[in-house]
Amino acid sequence: MEKLPKIGLPIIIGVILLVFLFAKSAVTIDSGEAGVLFETFGDGVVIDEPPMGEGFHIVAPWNKVYVYEVRQQELFEKMKVLSSNGLEIQIDASAWYEPVYNQLGNLHQSLGQGYLQRVIQPAIRSAARSVIGRYTPDDLYGDKRDAIQDEIYVETKKILDKQYVQLNEILIRDITLPKTIKDAIERKLNQEQESLEYEFRLVTAAKEAEKVIIEAKGKAESNRILSASLTDKILQDKGIEATVKLAESPNSKIIVIGSGDSGMPIILGNQ
Repeated sequence: MEKLPKIGLPIIIGVILLVFLFAKSAVTIDSGEAGVLFETFGDGVVIDEPPMGEGFHIVAPWNKVYVYEVRQQELFEKMKVLSSNGLEIQIDASAWYEPVYNQLGNLHQSLGQGYLQRVIQPAIRSAARSVIGRYTPDDLYGDKRDAIQDEIYVETKKILDKQYVQLNEILIRDITLPKTIKDAIERKLNQEQESLEYEFRLVTAAKEAEKVIIEAKGKAESNRILSASLTDKILQDKGIEATVKLAESPNSKIIVIGSGDSGMPIILGNQ
């Protein structure tokens, strides 16, 4: 095997070094990610420039690039907290969050890639304990869940506002009460429902009775007015009108004029 020319070896070594340096210098940032540049022989983390965006980048081989996901992410949390009367409540919650893009360098410098465990989780747990501690189990089981969710979001966001993290939403997925407390609340709600139904029946019955009384009073008043207005003369006139109509009827009958009480005619039919 022939020996390589003296000039060939340095070239090969140079090519290998170039390939190595290129591999160390090339950085590819995927979609939904951004990079923070660390200059080893400079000022460290670059915070006065925007993060490195998606795509292919060449950096000095002695520098480093820390890649962060900048899309919205979700954190699932199971927490045990105490209500206002000291009962242990379990809460299942979700948090939607993302790093503040233009502050990614500050986030890396102050918190690093473990910012989720360093600030987000403690902030959510602290806010949840603070908010739940103001409510009773009845409140948690009732219609105040949305209000509790909003309060936890507001308190968590207040903690994270200066931590270069953007909190988008807090969602309460489930609230689990001790079984004995849950059963007691359900019995109480059933009793309240039954009480409301009974009160409704009482009100309905009272209104029906009031209606009957009003109708009876109206009928009695009508009869009183009618009785006061009926005189013998009016009755005789009505009787005469009825007699005339009966006389005109084709049915056979016998009419005895002036034979009844008060001189009213007596009508005898063929029955």
